[in-house]
Formats: sequence, C-alpha cells, structure tokens
Amino acid sequence: MRDSDNVLGRASTEARRPGGADLDVLSTEEIIAQMNEEDTLVPVRISRVVPIIAKAVDEIANQMRQGGRLIYSGAGSAGRIGVLDAAEMLPTFNVPTERVWALLAGRGRGAENGESAEDDAESGRGDIARLNLTSTDCLIGIAASGRTPYTLATLEAANERGALTVALVCNTRTPMAAIADIAIEVVVGPEMISGSTRLKAGTAQKLVLNQISTAVMVRLGKTYGDLMIDVRPVNEKLSWRCCRIVAAACSCAESEARRLLTLTGGDVRAAIVVGLTGVDEQVAGEIAAGYPVLREAIDVARAKVSSTVPAGEPRVRTAAD
Repeated sequence: MRDSDNVLGRASTEARRPGGADLDVLSTEEIIAQMNEEDTLVPVRISRVVPIIAKAVDEIANQMRQGGRLIYSGAGSAGRIGVLDAAEMLPTFNVPTERVWALLAGRGRGAENGESAEDDAESGRGDIARLNLTSTDCLIGIAASGRTPYTLATLEAANERGALTVALVCNTRTPMAAIADIAIEVVVGPEMISGSTRLKAGTAQKLVLNQISTAVMVRLGKTYGDLMIDVRPVNEKLSWRCCRIVAAACSCAESEARRLLTLTGGDVRAAIVVGLTGVDEQVAGEIAAGYPVLREAIDVARAKVSSTVPAGEPRVRTAAD
C-alpha cells in the first residue's frame, strides 16, 4: 500500500456516512431532506476557522497592495471551484485578469484526462514556473483530501519562490496543510455519496473562497460600504447597476446619478466623488484614481473644495442642488 493510500484511508471525506448504506432505497424527498441537513453542517464548520480565514485575507491583501497576484490551484472539482472564483474578479471588482489566475490540473485535456492529471506533480511545478511566481504573489491550494499531488506540488514550488501559500482542505493533518504558510481546515465529514467531495467539501470550498476574495477586495478599497464601485457599465444590466450604486452612495435620485455618470464618462468612483463633494469632474477623476480607498478620495476632494470656495459661499454641493 502506498503512503498516499494511507493518507486517503484516514480522510474523513472518504469515509462512509452512518446510515448511508440505505441511500438508494430512500424516497426522493428523504434524499433531498438528508442532503439539506448535511449541508447545514458546512457553515458551522467554517465558523470554527474564521480567525484563520481572516488572517489569510489580511496577508493576501497586503501582498496584492505590493503588486502581487492571487493564484488559485487545484484539480478536479476543487480546481474548478477555484476557476469559478477567479473568473468573478473582473466583472465584480474590475480586477485585471493578469492579477488573478487559476491553475487547474489537466486544463484543456478533456474531462477524463483532466481528472487523471491530478496525480501529475511535475505539471504543477511547471505551471508555477510558467507564472514566474515572486515573493509578492499568493497561492491558494484547494483540495478536499489535502494531498492531491498536483496541488501539493504547486504549493511546494510557490514556497520555494517565497510566495505566500494558503492551503484550503477538508481534513486534518494533511501534507498540504503541513507545508502552507496558512492552513484553513474545514472538516465537513463524510459525504452523502461516499468520497464525492463535490458535495459538502465543494460547498465549503466555495463559501470560504467567496469569503476570502470578497474580504480581500473590501480591504483593497473595491467597495464603498457594501456598494461595488469598480463595476463598469458594459451592458444594460450593469449600466442600471452603476446608476443605482451612485444614487445610493450620494442619496440622490437616479436621474441625478445618470447625470453624474455622464459627466465622469461612466466612472462610478469619480461620479460619487463629484456627487458628495461638488468638485469638478476632471479633478474628481484624478483624485478617485489616486486613492484606492474611496473614503480617502472623498476626504481629499472635500478638503480641496473647502480650500478653494470663498468664505460665505456653500462649501459642498449636495445632491439636491
């Protein structure tokens, strides 16, 4: 028996769930009810590692402030969940595609060959080499078992290059957790279908990645309160959303929000700065571009307006003006 077999044999995600032997004789409603009950365990287990997730967020945000990239790495369903999270960074937060990458074992080989690629450690090392990771980059390795050869190799290679490494696993005492700078272990236990880690383990991975990427973007100034301020109006839905965001941030009518967006060429950040401070739209654009955190840009714009408006005149134009 290989050592990897011993590791998998100890993995709770590979164990059989009590009562699972009767799954195929249950009614459809009973199957769904049991799955739903199992899924409720996931956020409870995540709650136990919130401080570790928060640490990962702060470290990743610090790396990205220095120009570093965020890279996801995984195989099979875990890798595909990483690809999904990475793909959302451009439309949601306008993060350039070169700043966020997703490595998926066997990508482009087809379903069957792609699944077998998880055992290809050399491919993992090669993918890291091609990205030319540096000490400012971050790598999140994702694997329910915590021992997938491809993903483990990417973590090892990233460590050698001095990058920040995070392991997101669903078992304890795993090789990936042992070598990562930060180990997030969300132990969800046996699956409804034994070993099918696209279920609770996959749900846990998706929720944790949602938390990491969202909180990192908040820390980097990609929101104003809970509003997405880097969204671009590239289609009808997003144009409407930009208008609603500006209206909410400036407490103004949507007609005024549209005017502000027209003034600033669709730049949501600059539109909010104009709406809240009354500063000229060109100056607003320069200030908004120079301060990643919008609250700081607004303070700078307000100070500029206060220093230029003659005494006795209104210092800030409100949305109602």
